[in-house]
Amino acid sequence: MLVTLAYGADGLSIDVPDDAVVVNGEEAPPLQDEAEAIRRALAAPLSGPALADLVGKGETVAVVFPDLTRPMPNTTVLPPLLAELARLGAGPDRVELLCATGTHRQATPEELSNLLGPDLVSRYRIHDHRADDDDHVDVGAVDGARILLDRRYLAADVRIVTGFVEPHFFAGWSGGPKAVCPGLAATSTILEAHSPARIADPAATWLTTAGNPVHEFVTRATALCPPDLAVDVTLDRRRGLTGVFVGALPDGHREACAFAERTVTTVVDGPFEVVVTTNGGYPLDRNLYQAVKGLAAAERVVAGGGTIILAAACLDGVPDGGAFAGLLAGATDAASLARPGGPARVDGWQAQVLGRVLERAEVWVRSDGVTDDEVRTALMNPVDDVSAAVRQALDRHGPGARVCVLPRGPLAVASLL
Repeated sequence: MLVTLAYGADGLSIDVPDDAVVVNGEEAPPLQDEAEAIRRALAAPLSGPALADLVGKGETVAVVFPDLTRPMPNTTVLPPLLAELARLGAGPDRVELLCATGTHRQATPEELSNLLGPDLVSRYRIHDHRADDDDHVDVGAVDGARILLDRRYLAADVRIVTGFVEPHFFAGWSGGPKAVCPGLAATSTILEAHSPARIADPAATWLTTAGNPVHEFVTRATALCPPDLAVDVTLDRRRGLTGVFVGALPDGHREACAFAERTVTTVVDGPFEVVVTTNGGYPLDRNLYQAVKGLAAAERVVAGGGTIILAAACLDGVPDGGAFAGLLAGATDAASLARPGGPARVDGWQAQVLGRVLERAEVWVRSDGVTDDEVRTALMNPVDDVSAAVRQALDRHGPGARVCVLPRGPLAVASLL
């Protein structure tokens, strides 16, 4: 049976046994008029005031958008939102666009143009957040940790966040409050949100918000200086909108999560000795750091001692020279990653999840952007051909071994019966 994996921009076709279980999730139908759906939602939000009631004469507006590691269709969502703001008198002279990078790298001018479209880049002021600069303000504390947020966000009279709701491997769901924390937070705040203790908590996992220490920290931190309006969307695999959820937090985000859960989760009869996974294709699989999410998706259904085969393009590499690469270079075994000692470190959360996966299963990696030596440094094994790797893994596990394929990686979550 041929299966097309979400790999880079073009996909990757592989051959797997006919009895392999393929998990794609159930997609909601796309919206027929995306711009009109956004305008209607802004005029009649699920909770809180409508956009027209928020924007007063002369007031400044901050609009927050996801960075280049997210498949958020900014060129679909931002134009009608900004057009409505302009209609209400808040044109480019009163609006600043803030890119919620967290600890991720800043975009190049070309990447920013692709992310937002050249028209918006030419007309609006855009700030690419940096977690490690001094431009953050203390807004209070959560669990004794100081919460420092981007000054530009705090200085705006009206604050609007936009996001894409997808399952998240330790925050439960993306979107909503994550645009502010970690999106616009200082490094020290992000480290606390992703502390080793929080990441290790069993409730810090897919689809879970109640009792999830990561989600609860993020929610409480954002509530210290909440957005006036949150615009969350759900997407199909072509990144078309299937839903628009607008309102004050947490209401709109909660509705978006409930809607997404009905379409992206699949129950399977497992566990499986061999699991093939991806990181959802470009831009989600742009580096090995991001691709850990795909491994965490496979971890849910792989048998102990099984084999996970990851296909991720990783055209940005590990990325080279970053904190994640340094953590991998210093690792001696899976346990040293899964149970880090000492204080929280940048990218330590991703290394911690990788270590946990490696303690459960062996991982083989097919990638065009990461060298074989880099894969081995990350305690994984490089492979050139996913189809051949599947056959090899099945032979290794012997008669009765089964295969599960996650063509969309973390975008369609499989759960065991």
